[in-house]
Formats: sequence, structure tokens, C-alpha cells
Amino acid sequence: MTQQTDRLERLIADELGDCCAADIETRIETLEEYDSATPTPSERELDALHTLGNETRYNIAQLLATADGPLCVCEISHLIDVSDSAISHALSDLHDAGLVNREKDGQWRYYEPTERTTELIAALDRTRK
Repeated sequence: MTQQTDRLERLIADELGDCCAADIETRIETLEEYDSATPTPSERELDALHTLGNETRYNIAQLLATADGPLCVCEISHLIDVSDSAISHALSDLHDAGLVNREKDGQWRYYEPTERTTELIAALDRTRK
């Protein structure tokens, strides 16, 4: 038996009070079903989650998801307490990850969240305690 199987056998024995080969096989089959039912995340999904893992980027995404329309960079920089270059870099990362849309209007650049961002922020808010 492998080390993982030994550990699994000990776990099952602790749970059931006893363990046989059939118990181990049943548990492995169940685990394999879980694994095959779990989709492999795309690089884009992992990139979106990684991008939101930074406090500045998350705060900007949250701000944009809360706003009732697109916000200009100057409005964002008024509310997020980091340098203008950090905000610009964060917005670029959010855009590259598909989390914000941007539009230029003359000298002004406006940002708004994508639907994915709005849904991710809403899901996190629902689970906040």
C-alpha cells in the first residue's frame, strides 16, 4: 500500500471503527467521482482570482461594482489611497484579466466592472460575516 492509502485506511478506520479493502475502494471511487465532477479552472479564471487577490485591485473592483456607472481614473484616485501610478497599474491588471472595461472619452478614461467582476464581488459579499 502507498502512504496515501495507509492514511486513508486510518481515516476510514477512525470514522467507521474498522476498515477493510472494500471500504477503501469505495472511498477512492467516491473521491474519483468528486474529482471528475470538478472542472479544471481555465487560465483566465485563475488569472481573475489572482488579480482580485491584491488589496488595491480588489478595492478598485469593489468600488466599480458599487458605483452606478463608469468612473473616471480621477474619481477612483480620489477614493483609493495609493499613488496614481499604482491605480493606473491596478486598472491595467484588472483590464488584462477581463475584470473591467475601459473607454476613453477625449482626455478622460472611464472604467466599469464586467459582469464577472460584479458577480464575483457579490458572491464574496454574500459570504462575508
